[in-house]
Amino acid sequence: MAHVLVVDDEPNIVLSLEFLMEQAGFKVSTAEDGEAALRLIAQGAPDLVLLDISLPDIGGFDVLERLRSDPTHRHLPIIMLTAHGREVEREKGLALGADDYITKPFSTRTLVDKVHALLDGGA
Repeated sequence: MAHVLVVDDEPNIVLSLEFLMEQAGFKVSTAEDGEAALRLIAQGAPDLVLLDISLPDIGGFDVLERLRSDPTHRHLPIIMLTAHGREVEREKGLALGADDYITKPFSTRTLVDKVHALLDGGA
């Protein structure tokens, strides 16, 4: 069973993503900030990370940069989540190495499809 880490500081979003991923057949872990996400990943990398850009301590872009600069986690699939749909943010996330980018609110079907596509084809 593939393991998905959900990183978001909004409890309602964490709950809905956790439920959605479990319904899609994934094992799910959660973190409410960048520090917790990096700690969890260091303890045992998930198969994919859903990473919010706006986090209270270390932002999503910084977490992404740290993971991409670490040879152990360089190829870990990461989908960035954001409430900001600005093209510049999308481009920055993809330039830093995000595998995909989803703007909130998002289609649950689209998100599940993207997760499946990355896990089936990329990991």
